[in-house]
Amino acid sequence: MKSSKFLLSVTLILCMALTACGNSNNSEGAKEAEKKPETAQQGQKEDGNQVIEVSTVSPSDPYLKFDQGESFEKNAVYDAYEKDIGVKITNKWIAADDNQFKEKLKMTIAANDLPDFARVDATQLKELTEADMIMDITDVYDQYATDETKKFLTMDGGMQMKTATFDGKLMGIPSSYNPYQYQYLFVRTDWLKKLNLPEPKTMADLMAIAEAFKTKDPGGSGKAYGIAVSKNPFSIDTGVTGLRAFLNGYHAYENLWMEDGNGGLMNSDIQPQVKDALKALQDMFKKGLIDPEFTVKDADKESELIYNNSIGLVFGAAWTPAQLAKGAVVNGKVVQEWGVYPIPSVDDSPTLNQIGLGVDQYYVISKKAQHPEGVIKLLNQWIVVDNTMNATDEQKIYLYGKDKQEKGNNYWLLNPLRVGKQMDNNGEILPKAIETKDPSILQTADQKGRYERAMKFIDGSDINMWWEVLISGPKGAVSHNPKIQQNKEYLQNKFYGAPTETMAERQEILTKKRDEVYFKIIMNQVSVDEFDKFVEEWKKLGGDEITKEVNEWYKANK
Repeated sequence: MKSSKFLLSVTLILCMALTACGNSNNSEGAKEAEKKPETAQQGQKEDGNQVIEVSTVSPSDPYLKFDQGESFEKNAVYDAYEKDIGVKITNKWIAADDNQFKEKLKMTIAANDLPDFARVDATQLKELTEADMIMDITDVYDQYATDETKKFLTMDGGMQMKTATFDGKLMGIPSSYNPYQYQYLFVRTDWLKKLNLPEPKTMADLMAIAEAFKTKDPGGSGKAYGIAVSKNPFSIDTGVTGLRAFLNGYHAYENLWMEDGNGGLMNSDIQPQVKDALKALQDMFKKGLIDPEFTVKDADKESELIYNNSIGLVFGAAWTPAQLAKGAVVNGKVVQEWGVYPIPSVDDSPTLNQIGLGVDQYYVISKKAQHPEGVIKLLNQWIVVDNTMNATDEQKIYLYGKDKQEKGNNYWLLNPLRVGKQMDNNGEILPKAIETKDPSILQTADQKGRYERAMKFIDGSDINMWWEVLISGPKGAVSHNPKIQQNKEYLQNKFYGAPTETMAERQEILTKKRDEVYFKIIMNQVSVDEFDKFVEEWKKLGGDEITKEVNEWYKANK
């Protein structure tokens, strides 16, 4: 379930707008800060007749399907929160998708029209704090968060909570998730068999398979490519069309702060291994292994090539099979066979899977909110219903809607404040449970749900659950995790502070410049040596100053 979805920074214009808004509201903000939350018992509806109201903003989601007669304005999940904990949820607006959500949120912030609570990115958290637009929630969290909630959000030793703390003040709730979210290589195994090709173990194998899939066109589409790439290939949001894992195969990483060997940190975007990976991608582009129109196609558009048998190689996260299912299961039949493998390496050194901190978005509460305690109650309730091994009928409403039946509608997406576990052992438990058909070893609600979905496919009662077996089954994505974890075949971002001053101002520009140069190299519009010029420009455009600030932070916090 979940995944969280991340990123984006604001423009310089927005920074100016925030500053202006913050200055104009300092006086009002100070008065609001003096307000004390109403007394209430932790996470419970203290008065059967009292209902408090909190407003928010949300994106819609293509995987959310409403039951007949329901909508974002009126639905069983919102009704359950009002009934169970006395918190009525209203929406100031709903965006069509995540991209529109980010744009509308920028405008909402610039107009100083925040709802009572909203999900923002790390840069926005810092800017809203500096602009004095959001509430210091230290006291309200301490008073209203249950012991279970506090324990849940500090499983990692409190690192994620630290990222939301400024000068000792808690300014947001981390939209936490397990940082050990790995990427994998997914390959059409029916095509491997058809062409008598071995399973991929190295990047050289991957190149050979990509070329065979292109030239021999085993899907018979007449327009085959080697690998899926879309216009945002370095974003973790990109799903099955991303290239972050491809970089990792060359020991290169996307915007990650890593040790420099001298006790400090350096940014991965300008390291020489990136040049090697870009050279390989340029070679693939020259051979026609990459869709020449990838720069104008989003993930959904590029994915059509996967669904229609034009592409059989993709990198992606563990949830990727849910996306592949659209092409793999058609008219009640499995028409595409996929296998999942660890990211190959370009040499004898194992690939280190790039991972983050498990948080890059936060729920913040407006200084104008009348009932901040209502937001903490939503948090408490979500953690309870999402982590109960055997949900009650009442709790099932939060996950499935009023009929309390799993039918693939993804009603859990209607919960307006969601946080995830900072660690799991799905890789040890699920493959074994599914292989032996033994649910007695399951330990969490997430594992129980995944097991039940996988068994529906295995026993033939629901072929649409095909994707869950590819995620959780004996040869599924998470089955590779124990080895990755045991051998520490991952590289975690070493910087977990709030964006530095220069980072907040210049990161978007640096990322835009990076993508521009990377794209030109991949598309063979410039020599791969253009990377060296980019490195020098990156340093001058603020990269050196950011590196200095990050290392000052690292020295104080490592």
